[in-house]
Amino acid sequence: MAEHIYHEQNADDSILKDKTVAIIGYGNQGRAQALNLRDSGLKVIVGNRDDDYKERAKKDGFQTFSITDTVTQADILFLLIPDEVIPEIFMKKIKPALKTGAVVVFASGYTVAFGLVDPPENVDMVLIAPRMIGAGVRECYLTGEGFFSFIAVHHDASGKAKEILLALCKALGSLKKGAIELTFKQEAVLDLFNEQAFGPLFGRVLLSSIFTLVDAGYPMEAVLIEMYLSGEMQYLFKKFQKFGLVNQVNLHSHTSQYGAMTRAIRFMDLPLKKKQKKILTEIEEGTFAREWAKPLAKLKFKVIKFFATRTRINRLEKKARKNLDMETEDLFGEEPLMDEELKKRLEIKEELKEFEELFKEY
Repeated sequence: MAEHIYHEQNADDSILKDKTVAIIGYGNQGRAQALNLRDSGLKVIVGNRDDDYKERAKKDGFQTFSITDTVTQADILFLLIPDEVIPEIFMKKIKPALKTGAVVVFASGYTVAFGLVDPPENVDMVLIAPRMIGAGVRECYLTGEGFFSFIAVHHDASGKAKEILLALCKALGSLKKGAIELTFKQEAVLDLFNEQAFGPLFGRVLLSSIFTLVDAGYPMEAVLIEMYLSGEMQYLFKKFQKFGLVNQVNLHSHTSQYGAMTRAIRFMDLPLKKKQKKILTEIEEGTFAREWAKPLAKLKFKVIKFFATRTRINRLEKKARKNLDMETEDLFGEEPLMDEELKKRLEIKEELKEFEELFKEY
């Protein structure tokens, strides 16, 4: 077995005895991880601002406190809040209240890898990044299946950070499947690369396929069902996971196999790797992190989301779902631009043109 992959036999959970574990942020991951840790016998408290999530934590039977009050009680602190708010909250509410010898558990390597937080030297800093959404983290714990996680030790003040890290992974249920040791930066880069170099490319191929067929006269409902609404794609991805990317080919008909393999060669000359390598370099060198940290990036993000709701595919899909009696839930929660944002929009006018043109096409 590879030395950087860990399972339950590699962890001693007795090291967590009498420790108070604090969950900061009771969202999807926060709730799932809090419940898993408590069910594994650990004392868990929750720190959250006064909102619906805090009320949910109370209903789930957890003691809840302000973020700062939670930190002062914690031997182990899980930071399960969005990356973009961690730097400010960490500096103002967490860092001043940390116990000497505390363990700070990050769910993403992003803020540490790109220098957005400056933690004290007298605490352990570790990473547990589940490769699973919150609901899946809870479900895989309850079924005993477990889930993969990426883990890392960034700072070991106690000399026992790795032991504590593995014990926490076991308590969460991850070691039943396996925890893979990386660095904080490797985890952050892998996550961002998947989001920026694979996801958009996959989406572009999907959209091009849809409109090639719709524009050729095929019924939009049939096209969307064939491409993804049927759920067949989700089923196929599960087979990729279970049998392997190449091995699962044998689950398809001979006609399907022959057509896919002979036509695949026609796409071999696309400059995908060159573009993906550029994105990888931007991530590794911190170019993206610096871009996202700029005030205008948040405005750019809001405007691009505004365009996205008005794309051709969004209109077409809403109509198709209505015709197919499929429920549609609006997850965007669109926010209007504030006056100051409208003024600043002129500063990024040229940058936004390419997005406007793209969204007109799709």
